[in-house]
Amino acid sequence: MNAISRRTMLGATAAALAAPRLGRAAGLDTVNFGTDWKAEAEHGGYYQAIATGIYKKHGLKVNLRPGGPSVNHAQLLAAGVLDFNIASNSFLPLNYINENIPMVAVAALFQKDPSVLIAHAGVGNDSFAALKGKPIMIGSDTRIGYWLFLKEKFGYTDDQIRPYNFNTAPFMVDKNAVQQGYLTSEPYTVEQAGVKPVVLLLADNGYASYGSLIATSQKLVQGKPDLVQRFVDASIEGWYSYLDGDPSPGNTLIKKDNPEMTDPLIAYGVGKIKQYGIVDSGDSKTSGIGAMTDARWKEFFDVMSKAGVYPTSLDYKKAFTLQFVNKKVGMKS
Repeated sequence: MNAISRRTMLGATAAALAAPRLGRAAGLDTVNFGTDWKAEAEHGGYYQAIATGIYKKHGLKVNLRPGGPSVNHAQLLAAGVLDFNIASNSFLPLNYINENIPMVAVAALFQKDPSVLIAHAGVGNDSFAALKGKPIMIGSDTRIGYWLFLKEKFGYTDDQIRPYNFNTAPFMVDKNAVQQGYLTSEPYTVEQAGVKPVVLLLADNGYASYGSLIATSQKLVQGKPDLVQRFVDASIEGWYSYLDGDPSPGNTLIKKDNPEMTDPLIAYGVGKIKQYGIVDSGDSKTSGIGAMTDARWKEFFDVMSKAGVYPTSLDYKKAFTLQFVNKKVGMKS
């Protein structure tokens, strides 16, 4: 069984699609980069690297292509239309390997996957353990994604599943309702309606998936490692600039690509990213943003293979490379 991300799906076979490839523009290497959703705070560091000239400083002209519900960037990466892509979680690089597609994760810009469950306060649904046996609204992608972790870790069962239509209205009218969400999205919507939800972050409860992974082809890693290194380094520097400096240049581009993004929503997203250490926590504190470790990948793989998502014989190490990270790029001395 293949796990599928909340935001991106990987087709079993990638079609051969015609598209611009790596080239030169005004002395810069041109690369095509796909994000995993519409422009939002979770992409702030990448937009910041464009807006402030960080990519250009590293000799790159980056064409950023936002994702969305009808965009399959994972497949476009596999087909060679994109040079780099955001994989929302650790499932996707492992899916590539499981399907014998030569793609690899080269950096993890999020140390924590921002996936959450949200519940109402004051009804006893204030921990993952307390939700065992209770109805939870989740989507089909989640059912074959982190729901398997919740079953393995907390003993959840499929008879708890209720359909989720990506609308918070059913949650709002039922104080016993529990639903899936994204740390920077659904809680904001609920709060704007006057309800302060209980927010349970999977990453703080044993879920070892990375988030916002930069994925690319094995061919690019082997043939142009310098270009991959420059893209990774510039993206890391973009995130430091976005979180520690003035984020307004990146935010301006975010709002240009996605007019639905308001200043309050972006500010909320950035605040939660900082509050929960989504980007800068764990290994990134000592090795820099983008850090990955074999131990972390093995932890995730062991749980998911035990749950039947992957065969235990799968060589999980092929899903990632540590060649381009853990170099303290951008860290303040």
